[in-house]
Amino acid sequence: MIKRLFFAVIALAVVAGAAAAIFWQKYTGYLNTPVELTEERNFTIEKGIYFNNLVKELNAEAIIDQPFYLRVLSRLEPEMTGIKAGEYQLKPGMTPRQMLEKFVAGETLSYRFTIIEGMRFSELRAALAAETRLTQSISELSDQQIVQRLALDAQSPEGMFLAETYQFQRGMSDLDLLKRAHGHLEAELEKAWADRAKDLPLQSPYEGLILASIIEKETGVPDERAQIAGVFVRRLNRGMRLQTDPTVIYGMGDSYQGNIRRSDLRKPTPYNTYVIDGLPPTPISMVGPDAIHAAFNPEEGKALYFVARGDGSHYFSNTLSEHNKAVARFQLKRRENYRSSPGDN
Repeated sequence: MIKRLFFAVIALAVVAGAAAAIFWQKYTGYLNTPVELTEERNFTIEKGIYFNNLVKELNAEAIIDQPFYLRVLSRLEPEMTGIKAGEYQLKPGMTPRQMLEKFVAGETLSYRFTIIEGMRFSELRAALAAETRLTQSISELSDQQIVQRLALDAQSPEGMFLAETYQFQRGMSDLDLLKRAHGHLEAELEKAWADRAKDLPLQSPYEGLILASIIEKETGVPDERAQIAGVFVRRLNRGMRLQTDPTVIYGMGDSYQGNIRRSDLRKPTPYNTYVIDGLPPTPISMVGPDAIHAAFNPEEGKALYFVARGDGSHYFSNTLSEHNKAVARFQLKRRENYRSSPGDN
């Protein structure tokens, strides 16, 4: 009797061992066999979802067909349940294990948003509103409310975000992206202020930002930025008005229709540097690092004037008589394909 019982136990153990081996083979085989994807697709994991609910979603969307094995995995390897919310790209050839490893690592899809040099805040708001992968949170806010939400040390959001390309994940808010862009601007200004040239007519980094925004709107030619900065700095040091058209245009607002008339140059606005002394009260556009560097490190020289040549570049003059001749040459006799800056059509 004992002998029979012994052999029965042995037989059961062998059967159980064989069954366990078969199950393990199927389990590991499934986890390491590519899922049924014929093309790349995006899959979004919502914030706070439980692992079992994730498995249900994967099964419902026909990404996996054996949810049982993933539930077993969650018991054997609980660390694999630490999934992170976000949007993921799933590719053909990916196995269930690789997919879960991607979810645990938080390897979400990234997108790019570019703040363009010379862009106004109104244009930036429109670009943010058009980016559907961002969560929209500022559409109902005024500019002043945005200043308050971001705790900006400025009266206006104009120019307060560094012009460069930012990566973001789906679901990030437009306000968070602006917060990041402002942080980048502050870091750039702090560095530029610490390394600034001597005897600049600037009382603060913010004044340097205002000057940088004017430089940004005056030229898109990289080599000219420091030259133009030098002209403006010399004019400020001598008590001369800047007399720069981009500030006039900004002050005109929606009334600007593509041309500046003589009456526009004489019309007082807080931004009309043909009328006001010194710098306007705020920046007039977003700026990139190069314009900031130019504003804080202007090129030395004697030029006090410049005029657009018509090919996107400028002609610099040391004296008013020389400048007037250049104006007559390049402005009064404009060629057919005249452009004041490289971006003009």
